[in-house]
Amino acid sequence: MTLTVEMITFDCTDPDTLAGWWAEAVGGRLNVFAPGEFVVVIRENGPRLGFQKVPDVTPGKNRVHVDFTAGDVEAEVTRLVGLGASEKGRHSFGDDFSWVVLADPDGNEFCIAAA
Repeated sequence: MTLTVEMITFDCTDPDTLAGWWAEAVGGRLNVFAPGEFVVVIRENGPRLGFQKVPDVTPGKNRVHVDFTAGDVEAEVTRLVGLGASEKGRHSFGDDFSWVVLADPDGNEFCIAAA
């Protein structure tokens, strides 16, 4: 038996706005199942991203986050910060692997590493 990642869902206070931000960030399109309650970003490749309304944001560090790769990490970080993301940190394992931690406008952290 195998599992397939179908969707990664974010809890948030404004799913319409946050899904719109992510749709632009990953080049996806919106599918609004319940306006103001549940919105999905459909991507050409990879899992869908879901955004569901919750009354309170989760305090503290994310327990799950999304990792992305990019051919030009610096250009992608610059583009996403320009869209409203914030850079949270840079990390590496030796000289071979490094990544940048960003947060979307709602504070959900995600990472970008070289493809």
